[in-house]
Amino acid sequence: MSIRHALKLKDHQVTDEAIYRGRRDLLGLMVAMPALALSGCSQAQPPAAPGAVITPEQARSGLRTSEELTKLEDVTSYNNFYEFGTGKTDPGQAPRTLRTSPWTVEVSGECEKPGRVNLEDILKAAPAEERIYRLRCVEGWSMVIPWTGIPLAAVLRPFAPTSRAKYVAFTTLADPQQMPQIRYRSINWPYREGLRMDEAMHPLAFLATGLYGKPLPQQNGAPLRLVVPWKYGFKSIKSIVQIQFVEKMPETAWHDLQPNEYGFFSNVNPQVDHPRWSQKTERRIAGNASKLFAERIPTRMFNGYADQVASMYAGMDLRRWF
Repeated sequence: MSIRHALKLKDHQVTDEAIYRGRRDLLGLMVAMPALALSGCSQAQPPAAPGAVITPEQARSGLRTSEELTKLEDVTSYNNFYEFGTGKTDPGQAPRTLRTSPWTVEVSGECEKPGRVNLEDILKAAPAEERIYRLRCVEGWSMVIPWTGIPLAAVLRPFAPTSRAKYVAFTTLADPQQMPQIRYRSINWPYREGLRMDEAMHPLAFLATGLYGKPLPQQNGAPLRLVVPWKYGFKSIKSIVQIQFVEKMPETAWHDLQPNEYGFFSNVNPQVDHPRWSQKTERRIAGNASKLFAERIPTRMFNGYADQVASMYAGMDLRRWF
């Protein structure tokens, strides 16, 4: 099966960009759009003041928010992806050297059906859908992004993790030919991240293949990235090539570099400051607000997803397990 066919969406599953541009009431206005491909991404200008009307069920589930979306221009030009540069604009301006097709993911560890799987086969696990999530960076800025992809749990289940699988570890591609900045040891490459098993199987955990109804561009983690909306953005690992089911808590890239600053869980928590700055507020990059002078808003516990995820951490000391 081709990647194009594997990502074909039904009309109700993705919002056409023209509707984002011209209307706030999206219900009933979904239109058919061409099937997505996994290479390249149009840099068309998004709407100045997009928004969406959502159902009470969607609001309760956390799968969509009606908050004002961040412009596509900002989503694709203001990034942390050190494999393509350490400045915010570096990843978006880097040469398009990442080869996203063919793309395979190796799945191993404590599971009954390990193997190396083509991306198009991974994406057969569930129909593609759209999620509108808040993204909160540990640096104190935030965005609202419409992602396209599939639930992480749907991808993990077919590999039949065993009872020994307590965590899921993820690894990013580390190829100096495709990602020139990994020649410099800003962190210990390859980039690694991980989730506890219940976090990975949670309905909000998402594997994204696109944003704004378009394929993920290189700077946003093409062709496959994790999105965990209740955690700081660095947990949402990009350009995934390896998934491992493991028994012990895996080491992660930023915790390996600065363990006193970046904990394994990294849940958004306004009550626990970063050692070098407050986490009580954030700069919301949205609408016509500039990146430098965007409005500061209060940060919510678990990035506003407490109703959906707080029960996973009942009884935990969230200052110790930050």
